[in-house]
Amino acid sequence: MRIYSVGQVNNYIKNIISQDYLLKNLVIKGEVSNCKYHSLGHIYFSLKDETGMLPAVMFKGDTAGLDFRLADGQCVIIAGSIGVYERDGRYQLYAKQIKLDGAGRLFEELERLKYKLNEEGLFDFEHKKPIPAFPKKVGIVTAQTGAAIRDIMNIAKRRNPYVQLVLYPAKVQGEGAADTIVKGIKVLDKMGMDTIIIGRGGGSIEDLWAFNEEKVVRAVYEANTPIISGTGHEIDNTLADYAADLRAPTPSAACEMAIPDVMTSVKELNRMENALMVRMDNIISRYHSNIDLFEAKLQRLSPKAKLDQQNQYLADLYDSMKRAMERKYDDRRHRLEVLVSKLDGLSPTAKLVNGFGYIESCGNPVTSASSLKAGDVLNITVNDGEITADIKEVICKDGKER
Repeated sequence: MRIYSVGQVNNYIKNIISQDYLLKNLVIKGEVSNCKYHSLGHIYFSLKDETGMLPAVMFKGDTAGLDFRLADGQCVIIAGSIGVYERDGRYQLYAKQIKLDGAGRLFEELERLKYKLNEEGLFDFEHKKPIPAFPKKVGIVTAQTGAAIRDIMNIAKRRNPYVQLVLYPAKVQGEGAADTIVKGIKVLDKMGMDTIIIGRGGGSIEDLWAFNEEKVVRAVYEANTPIISGTGHEIDNTLADYAADLRAPTPSAACEMAIPDVMTSVKELNRMENALMVRMDNIISRYHSNIDLFEAKLQRLSPKAKLDQQNQYLADLYDSMKRAMERKYDDRRHRLEVLVSKLDGLSPTAKLVNGFGYIESCGNPVTSASSLKAGDVLNITVNDGEITADIKEVICKDGKER
């Protein structure tokens, strides 16, 4: 039976976790606990919910993007990865971005509705309708005065000025917005449009909420006309995007997808595009099975991952050195106190109590009565001062008088 070292086991577990695609880039929501700011700039904390707790760390290099001070009890959304700190043999969350969860309720409601509609098949690809290659009439459901309609008009004029644009002015934010969007889709659907564009500019989840309402998603799904959804910015996603026949990152991109650029020979462009897409599909199909493996290997060999390990190891060494210095200081201070006590015990003046004194004659210590005679002057040092005395009589132990 082969015997492994602790380091080998920890390294093996680390490699397994580092190859997991989900754990390399995930977003977690929870409550901050045990938050500590290290003197080197790192932040150590735990992320918990009602089911458990996960240790986490944010290194100094990533804290620059943190626009608030992390504290216990905060509800946050964290983007990062799960890794293993080999020295302690524990896994933890390496946080890259942290945001306060101010819209948690809407996110939960969005996920519930997304799951419900997906189970009903509203997002199935089989239901998606192809977008006409050469439309003559394109309907638009958006705000009449917003930047989205101005961008769409400019792009349509540049790409194909012969396409007719039909705007249904809708309210795209606030109370009643969902109803006007639904009505706009239904009206344009009955008018025989070749393609319908729905969307608006970017904003918060609250601003875009009308495009997440169930009535809007169902209207998109039930429309007979192909619909392109271009809501928000590139990072924004709404449920209407999932139900639409084609999702665009912005309203401007939706217009580009709906209206071909006939001014530069559409046929040639389409032929080249199709040839490119076929080649890309072949390449992707050929290498798709290896992408995760290569990415995991790259992540495992990344200097950043090693630097994270070294950063944490350096922090631990710093703490160990600090504790060692404190112990050394305490030992030396105790030793000094002992030596001071011994020195005090050896001091001649410390013994000059309870009637004892130090006797000198002519600057020399008196060690024998025979060295003195009547008339000599003595200096006697006691605990609280000095005494000068004249000798009247000296009697030695042998009875002789001097």
